[in-house]
Amino acid sequence: MVTTKNIESKEILEELLDTEKLKYCFECGICTSCCPMAELLGRDYNPRQLLEKVVLDPKGTMASNEIWFCAWCYCCHRHCPQALKLPEIFLRLRTRAVDDQQHTEPLNNALRKIVQNIPLPLVATAVCLHPERANLEKKKILEKIEESYLEHLRQKKMERAQKVSEGKVAVIGSGPASLTVAYELSMKGYGVTVFEALPYAGGMLRKCIPESRLPREILEKEIGFIRDLGVEIKTAVAVGKDVSFSDLWRDGYKAVFVGAGAHKSQHLKIEGADLGGVVHALDFLWSVNSGGNADVGKKVVVIGGGNVAVDAAKTALCKGACEAVILYRRSREEMPAIPWEIKEVEEAGVKIELLAAPKRILGENGRVKAIECIRMQLDELDESGRRKPVPIEGSEFTVETDMVIFATGETPDLGFLPSQVELNEDGTVWVNPLTMETSLQGVFAGGDAVTGPATVIEAIRAGKCAARSIGKYLRSLGRET
Repeated sequence: MVTTKNIESKEILEELLDTEKLKYCFECGICTSCCPMAELLGRDYNPRQLLEKVVLDPKGTMASNEIWFCAWCYCCHRHCPQALKLPEIFLRLRTRAVDDQQHTEPLNNALRKIVQNIPLPLVATAVCLHPERANLEKKKILEKIEESYLEHLRQKKMERAQKVSEGKVAVIGSGPASLTVAYELSMKGYGVTVFEALPYAGGMLRKCIPESRLPREILEKEIGFIRDLGVEIKTAVAVGKDVSFSDLWRDGYKAVFVGAGAHKSQHLKIEGADLGGVVHALDFLWSVNSGGNADVGKKVVVIGGGNVAVDAAKTALCKGACEAVILYRRSREEMPAIPWEIKEVEEAGVKIELLAAPKRILGENGRVKAIECIRMQLDELDESGRRKPVPIEGSEFTVETDMVIFATGETPDLGFLPSQVELNEDGTVWVNPLTMETSLQGVFAGGDAVTGPATVIEAIRAGKCAARSIGKYLRSLGRET
């Protein structure tokens, strides 16, 4: 018997992306095992089981809290054997629930669970959860989060007032991983001091993420809440310059967390890189985000294919560029930027030139006037697991431009660390993946300093894991004394 419910469910299922792939999901569970939100929320979120519910009862699944938990990091997509785009499948359910006015209670329940389980809930909602993509008003959702967050903090402060934990912790950097560590440990009664080399707290959140994605008032509120917990944040203090690593131990800190981010741009060594109008993406974004007078060209070329490249191109358009082109040497499938961010930047007017690499930058009177490029073709897989781009002889072409932005990769600047802290070959910090402890006892690390450039929610997950391990470590010191 064909019922109205069956017809509606079929229509919903047909709307979903990758439907045919979805029907034949391998049921391997990789999507859940690599999902930061699944780890942070525990039993409240299981993407693999949610996929099963989508197939069996798509209409009923719209009333689930779980469809609101996806943080758009695409970790599942990167690891899925079938390359399912779960964020976009779940988005269809969100938008259908909003269109059918079936979202209010499930969404409110989801927001409460986010506040209870996810550190930095305002930042995470604005940067990762993207309520606006489901046709909800972002400002109103953030107001709901803030109201629930304030009540949550009041309750936690009352609980914390009854206990004071022994041991001070130094946190290097003030990005999402570091702020998470500060939040979690202060909630447990530990004294925490954050050292930030930049003049303002926020790390990569403030330095790289455009205002359109993370309104500065939201970031300021989040940092303010953490300060209200008793966390001391020292800005314009660089560990290794203003304070030595040894000073931290002498000052009585029992554990150190390294969350220094990936603030060092990788240089592309090509002719013309020193011309006027050639800048690095991190410097460009920081100039804009810090309120400086960023000199933006009319025709901008961004070299790179990651999230920083996407943010730089979109920011250039917002700041007055007439044209912005992203130049990427591989195909769209290999672009490391989040797929939905690529889609949005194209909708904003950015052109993406694929399978093309810069050969040299041409100048006139000391300033850039064009960039000579060459077409590429993909060959065998390289060490990154992607097909290696190889130049096509005789395929050179020229693009006129008055500004070139290098977004060819970012690495941590870890020269301040003691020699006992082991680094990986790519310059990131080696850590025990279960405890986030480095090779030096009492020193922990997380975020981009460990993974290289990654998403905000991945950094929050790393920070929460590290905070848990630091707490155990400090308690073990207490038992020894």
